[in-house]
Amino acid sequence: MYKPKLFVLLRELNRERLVNDIVSGILVGIVALPLAIAFAIASGVSPEKGLITAVIGGFLVSLLGGSRVQIGGPTGAFIVIIYSIVQQYGVNGLMLATLMAGVILVFMGLAQFGSLIKFIPYPVIVGFTSGIAVIIFSTQIKDFLGLDTGTLPPDFIAKWATYIAHLSTVHLPTFLIGILALAIILLWPKVSRKIPGSIIAIIATTTMVQLLQLDVATIETRFGDIPSTIAMPSIPVFDLATIQQLIMPATTIAILAAIEALLSAVVSDGMIGGRHKSNMELIAQGVANIASPLFGGIPVTGAIARTATNVKNGGRTPVAGIVHALTLLCIMLLFASWAKLIPMATLAAILIVVAWNMSEYHVFLRLLKSPKSDVIVLLTTFGLTIIFDLTIAIEVGLLLAVILFMQRMSGIANVEIITRELKDREEEGDDPNTIITRTIPEGVEVYEINGPFFFGAASKFKESMLIIEKPPSVRILRMRNVPVIDATGLNMLRELVSDSKKRGTQTVLSGIHPEPLAALKQYGLLEEIGKENVFSHIDPALERAAQLSDSRSSGK
Repeated sequence: MYKPKLFVLLRELNRERLVNDIVSGILVGIVALPLAIAFAIASGVSPEKGLITAVIGGFLVSLLGGSRVQIGGPTGAFIVIIYSIVQQYGVNGLMLATLMAGVILVFMGLAQFGSLIKFIPYPVIVGFTSGIAVIIFSTQIKDFLGLDTGTLPPDFIAKWATYIAHLSTVHLPTFLIGILALAIILLWPKVSRKIPGSIIAIIATTTMVQLLQLDVATIETRFGDIPSTIAMPSIPVFDLATIQQLIMPATTIAILAAIEALLSAVVSDGMIGGRHKSNMELIAQGVANIASPLFGGIPVTGAIARTATNVKNGGRTPVAGIVHALTLLCIMLLFASWAKLIPMATLAAILIVVAWNMSEYHVFLRLLKSPKSDVIVLLTTFGLTIIFDLTIAIEVGLLLAVILFMQRMSGIANVEIITRELKDREEEGDDPNTIITRTIPEGVEVYEINGPFFFGAASKFKESMLIIEKPPSVRILRMRNVPVIDATGLNMLRELVSDSKKRGTQTVLSGIHPEPLAALKQYGLLEEIGKENVFSHIDPALERAAQLSDSRSSGK
């Protein structure tokens, strides 16, 4: 249980896999560069702290983690809580809170809490994730428009009142640079998905600002030079009174890091047919959060978008994550003097897109049609996050999660699957039906869903499956570990099947249990998928997928 995945997978490493991991790690490192800088600045700290976090934290998460493909670093989810801590306790207080959060995460892993966090209801996750997205968006308006507002109030409503009062101070060159950056980020994927649009936007807008000598705020004008070295480790100044004050913020960081990291791990499990070690992942996240502030970094967690990018580029072992960290270190050492020229409006545009992607507005609207208990949980968590404080939102959200969990689990007859989830079993060696021992036909991809389908990562699975550049001919969904599925999961599955058909991908189900099968039949999904494409075991599902793929390739 407590053996890092890297050391488990050493026997699988060969030249081909190593090359794939190195290439993927370099690409993910390039993708992570603008995000690390943007997240740091939005959090109220200097830009190099984001880079340090991605280097130190990303390296340790991959070295010690329980996931094959997890990429660690700073994320948008932390922006709100970090900004609040910096405003109240300063940078030293943030470093201390992060270190304390790391210790809490290690204890959570040792106490085997990792398997429990996976069962937090989806409305709770969507509620505070969407709330964080709204807050991130609201913090970027000043830099995107170039408003002359002075120091912004921390309160959400007061912040927007200030924006409205100062709309007449919009700086046109800044606004145009922001619009250009936003357009490039949104349109570039139509040209290529290999090179991230954020990098193209940074290069284009930075070049334009320098060549035209535009009077636009940059990282240099706001923060000065970006250091090209990582300082020697040092322990934050602390006393007992400060530690007592930071207990709740540190706990919030720890819980948020755990949820983000394990959600990312669950998503990547479904993409590669693997199974992460949740408690080992928590320990790795804890060690990373202990080490990061010692070198001047900020909180670390698993980054869903960067992890999905890693998978899509062929990363299959933690070597890719280690290379990603080393790539960022090289960029920091060699090109820090160029990074300081990036316009603030460009970083604001990047974060606006991040906020949009985090918002999951379509999921939010769909959950409003769920049972009343889910709607209450969703709106409560969302409202508390925006109006009050993320700490309060997580506290209340987790309380509601416990109540909801007990209510729903009491009606599930298949206890064996839940027990297996809680035991945090690893896929290698003890599972005769693991996909790793099977040969997957050409043009076929296999995704495995673990746990009840109304928890965790339903929409994340859908999004991750649909962002691939070349869709497969056949997609097998393994549901052997799905004891129950509710309306949210059914709706998500219907959308996935419909979107897959439009992209020329046939869906095949494997290992589905009687209760979910009955729900599919009642919902009308069984007819859409086709009874001939539903199997009780993976082997006949693979045979059927091979037939469908061959028929597709031969044009029949």
